[in-house]
Amino acid sequence: MAFLRNLVVIAAASALLAGCGSSSRKTSFDTEGLRAPEGSCEIKPSRIGLAEKIRDIDEGNGCEIPNAWRVRGLGSVHFSQPATMNCGMAAPLRDWLEDTVQPAAQRSFGESVVSVDVAASYSCRPRNGANGAKMSEHGFGNAIDITGFTLESGRKVTVLDGWRGGGEERRFLHTVHEDACGEFRTVLGPNADRHHRDHLHLDLQNRRSGSVYCR
Repeated sequence: MAFLRNLVVIAAASALLAGCGSSSRKTSFDTEGLRAPEGSCEIKPSRIGLAEKIRDIDEGNGCEIPNAWRVRGLGSVHFSQPATMNCGMAAPLRDWLEDTVQPAAQRSFGESVVSVDVAASYSCRPRNGANGAKMSEHGFGNAIDITGFTLESGRKVTVLDGWRGGGEERRFLHTVHEDACGEFRTVLGPNADRHHRDHLHLDLQNRRSGSVYCR
């Protein structure tokens, strides 16, 4: 009987510790008001780029990708590293790269973009890494951060150096930033805040109002 009592005590203590651990993970961000993107999409990423289906992600704390893909490039543009995203993110990103980025590169530099530097895709964290903030759209695989563009000649155009830099780089970066608002629901760049001084953040946040936020 004493042995059984000890087992009960140990089990209760373990449950308490597990509850504490789970709570600490969940309180690093607030998921209230956020909705995961749809798990389906009209076009499979593998039809429009170099991509593979991976196991769906659900970390049990709000971070989840119902239809997860690992994407290495879209259209004619390669990624510096594989990006993990939900299925619905691929088509708007491909459209932006092909219909906005490539024409802007031709106008500004007379050559095409062959790759983009991907700084972040899926990441289970609060917005801007601030404890207590709402969960980032990165936690849904619903966002991507791009720090630079590499041209056919090997020339690299970075957000950090080019946003307020020379005329052609500045014009190119401001154009692709502004026109991204046609494909994405949130577009943030160096004018937004210090957290975005070196990259363009693009996401498909499901706002109840249906509004678009571009800055």
